[in-house]
Amino acid sequence: MGSPRSNTSEPAHLVVALDGPGSSGKSSVGAAAALRVGYRFCDTGLLYRAVTWLSLLRGVAASDPVGLRALAGEVELTADEAGRLSSVLVDGIDRTADVHTPPVDVAVSAISAVPELRAALLERQRALAATGGIVMAGRDIGTVVLPEADLKLFLDASVEERARRRTRERGLEPGGPEAEAILAALRERDRLDSTRAIAPLHPAADARIIATDGNRFEDTVDAVAGAILDAEARRASQVEPSGAR
Repeated sequence: MGSPRSNTSEPAHLVVALDGPGSSGKSSVGAAAALRVGYRFCDTGLLYRAVTWLSLLRGVAASDPVGLRALAGEVELTADEAGRLSSVLVDGIDRTADVHTPPVDVAVSAISAVPELRAALLERQRALAATGGIVMAGRDIGTVVLPEADLKLFLDASVEERARRRTRERGLEPGGPEAEAILAALRERDRLDSTRAIAPLHPAADARIIATDGNRFEDTVDAVAGAILDAEARRASQVEPSGAR
C-alpha cells in the first residue's frame, strides 16, 4: 500500500471527476485515493441522499420541486481532518448514518432526477471544486457538473458484484431476502439513472473506465491514485519551461 503524499510537496490543483453506478466504490475508493495523493474528496451523492432523507422525514414528494429545492439549502457536508467531505449535517446534527438506509436507497433515484433540485445543488458542487486539488465523486460529474475536469474516471462493476459489496457493508446474510432486495434496488436504480432525461448516468466521452469486478479494494485505489499522479505528471511536463532539462 502506498503512503499519503507529503504536504510539503508542490500543492495539487487538478480537478478529478470520479463517476460510476451505485455501490461501484466511488466513495470509499475516491476517499482513499484522494488521501493518498493529498487531495480533498467530495461525495456528491451524499447531498442527494441527504435531501432524500429529509424529504421522507418532511413528506416532500418528488412531484414538489419547489419543496425539494428548499430542502437543498438545509443540508451541509462537513470535512474531516483529511479534507474529506464525508459527513452530512442537517440542523447541525450528524445524519450520515441516516442517509445510508434502505428507504433512502429506494427513493433517491426519483428525488435525484428532479431538475430543480439538481440545479440547486449544481453550483454548490462547482464551487467546491473551483480551487482544484479535489476528487469529486458522483454519477454526472464528468458529463454535467465538471465537464472541464482535468481528469475523468468512471468506476464500473456488474450489478451482482455491487450488490455483494453493499450486502457485506451492511452485515447482511448473502442470498437472504435483504440481500435480494439490495440487488433488485440496484438494478432499478441503474435503470432509472441511465434513462432519466436530466443528467443520465453514462461515462463521459473522454473518461477512463476502470472495471473493478474481482478487484481488491487496494487494487482499485492504486488504479485511481495512479491515474491522478500520471495526469499531474503530464500537466507538469506541459508547463515546464522550454529551457528546463
